[in-house]
Amino acid sequence: MAIDAATVRKVAHLARIKTPEERLEPLARELSGILDWIEQLNEVDVDGVEPMTSNVAQPLRLREDVVTDGDKVAEVLSNAPKSADGFFVVPKVVE
Repeated sequence: MAIDAATVRKVAHLARIKTPEERLEPLARELSGILDWIEQLNEVDVDGVEPMTSNVAQPLRLREDVVTDGDKVAEVLSNAPKSADGFFVVPKVVE
């Protein structure tokens, strides 16, 4: 599949990517090469080949959701430059 400079220009515009005019032709050649490689992969016969497994296919081991280390408000706030009523006090950044 061949991609021309006009297609690259259109895709760059839609993606809001500023692309200099002199980069359009090289990008078109690169993208065409990538698509040719994908077409070549599609020609590979994979009938009878079992899919590979990965950690994605494994169920996640979950731990029980319990609080193990809490009630340290005073210790945590001791590191803050300023605190009030159990919360950090920070400068206002939005008017």
